[in-house]
Amino acid sequence: MDESAKRVYFRAAKVSPVENHLYVCGLNGKRMEQLTTKPGTHTAAFSDDFKFFMSTHSNVDTPPKTTLNQSNGKLIKVLADNEAYHDLTKSYGFASTEIFKITVPDGAELNAFMMKPRVFDPTVKYPVLMFVYGGPGSQNVLNRWNSNMWHHYLTQQGYIVVCVDNRGTGGRGRDFQHCTYKNLGNMESADQIASAQIIAKYPYVDSSRVGIWGWSYGGYMSSLCLFTGGDVFKAAIAVAPVTNWKFYDTIYTERYLQKPQDNKNGYEDFSPINHAAKLEGNFLLIHGTGDDNVHVQNSIELQNALIAANKQFLSFYYPDRDHGISGGNTRLHLYKMMSDFIFEKL
Repeated sequence: MDESAKRVYFRAAKVSPVENHLYVCGLNGKRMEQLTTKPGTHTAAFSDDFKFFMSTHSNVDTPPKTTLNQSNGKLIKVLADNEAYHDLTKSYGFASTEIFKITVPDGAELNAFMMKPRVFDPTVKYPVLMFVYGGPGSQNVLNRWNSNMWHHYLTQQGYIVVCVDNRGTGGRGRDFQHCTYKNLGNMESADQIASAQIIAKYPYVDSSRVGIWGWSYGGYMSSLCLFTGGDVFKAAIAVAPVTNWKFYDTIYTERYLQKPQDNKNGYEDFSPINHAAKLEGNFLLIHGTGDDNVHVQNSIELQNALIAANKQFLSFYYPDRDHGISGGNTRLHLYKMMSDFIFEKL
């Protein structure tokens, strides 16, 4: 906010829910101007005097480019064009990312992206791995550079990778985001399961080999989707998942679910731990024992519930690793283990 000029700069999804552009307007809400024009996702960092800003822009076809601009958006200088990186990704055979829409049975329209093998044969039936986060206000489906190396690698091994932004995510307005309030997991998992059912009917998809994976809230979602949508998903990976909202921190949980004593059903109805007995597919559960965000208690209690229900599953703990599960060889070890699981079970 430029107080002296009485102007506020902000990013918004005014052009499209899958794009972010930079705008400026008066503090009275008048004279709004769009400062960025290239299709895609833009970020900005302003100088203290608001005369300049650095912007980083990318889209599904263009890796991040950083520029220096005047406050009115006029380009001064390209600081980093990343062309060498772009050439390198081409040489490694990065997959293209296609943004599309899925309309679920109740009429809701969801944004999604799909990554196909670079050498794609529409007559072949491909397995699909869905990637989910899906938490309140989040967005994974954006017109931006897709830098998830593991997803690109999986496409080279003959997999299609799909991501769907379920209801409750951001960029779609208040009603779309607010509809999951006090009932986390219900509508989100239903959207993911319905989307998987639709994708499974695509002529180039092997409907018997659809899986899902996620981390943190995404691990919560992948667990819930496998347990409640076992006839749709053959396999799931949950990394550092919330399994019972009573185990997660209050500042986040009570924001969306209120207090446990005020919303008992909201806490219990869609906690994966309470659906463990429904597990039918292949499940890999991963957690760091030093996780100070999603405490390892979440996975331990889910294990107990699965054992009590006599359900077979795989699990792995990374000693003293935090929520990011990193350090030294850890990430290489983690992604090789997940790859091996996908290749064997999906």
